[in-house]
Amino acid sequence: MNQAQSLLIEGLTSTKHVANAALIKIADRSVMATTPGFNIQSQAPVFVQAFQKNLLQIRRDGLYFKDRYYKGIRVDEHSIYLKGKDNGLVLAKTKSFILLGTYSHGMYPSVCVEAVEKLADYFREKGN
Repeated sequence: MNQAQSLLIEGLTSTKHVANAALIKIADRSVMATTPGFNIQSQAPVFVQAFQKNLLQIRRDGLYFKDRYYKGIRVDEHSIYLKGKDNGLVLAKTKSFILLGTYSHGMYPSVCVEAVEKLADYFREKGN
């Protein structure tokens, strides 16, 4: 397990309100690390493009992830929060990365948001 994967597990999934997490490199749109079993390599470019598109369009139209529709709840240049039927996605952008956290039924979205944003702040402080 590399350091980035450790940060995802210890900083996010250990809260019990983040189901899965990933760290995506903006420069080459590749996945740097994920929590075990969370395969998003093919969809990583979608998340990078989401921050590069017209953010109002993402807010209005939402996004599809793993063939499910997610409605835009909060969308700005630093964060995108998306809600599905009983789950959701939290994306936070730093200089070099997009941090993705998911939550599912029975988890508190607010705790997922707090955990993802806190880790994103850590990367921002480090200049990443």
